[in-house]
Amino acid sequence: MSSYRHRPRPRARRARPLASAGAAGLVLLAAACSSADDRAEAAVPSPDKEVTGLCRGLDRALPETVVDEDRSDPEPESELTAGWGSPAIILRCGIPRPPVMNDPDAVTVEVDGVGWVVEELEDGAHRFTTSLRRAYVEVALPGEVAAVSGSFALVDLAPAIKRTIPQGVAD
Repeated sequence: MSSYRHRPRPRARRARPLASAGAAGLVLLAAACSSADDRAEAAVPSPDKEVTGLCRGLDRALPETVVDEDRSDPEPESELTAGWGSPAIILRCGIPRPPVMNDPDAVTVEVDGVGWVVEELEDGAHRFTTSLRRAYVEVALPGEVAAVSGSFALVDLAPAIKRTIPQGVAD
């Protein structure tokens, strides 16, 4: 059975429920459709050799479906990025430490043993970044996905992350 536990830090702001998210909007640097084949685009991180190895292991362990959406990796092809559905759920592994990690009021959640820092972006989109793992894994959900099945995407991804990205500090 899946667990979804909200663990606010001291003085943490409460996250708005994912179900309240509004209109669609792809997030992040490049979650836009390509006119050539309708695949999303995502900026590829450039981590060090150790983190790259962890991310390659994660890529091999990722599920073929997330919230009933088939895997359709973004352009350019990379073992450091993955995607599902359209509008795409985008995963990027090996990103640099995001500034939100320095915010003492950041909202955190734990889903099936994986800790996440939550950011609500424009148009109801959400970005989740793993915490206390040897590599930062970011999952960007477009608003319409976050509104319908936001936390379920994290439930689908948690087993692969737990298996391949050890607990620890990425920096």
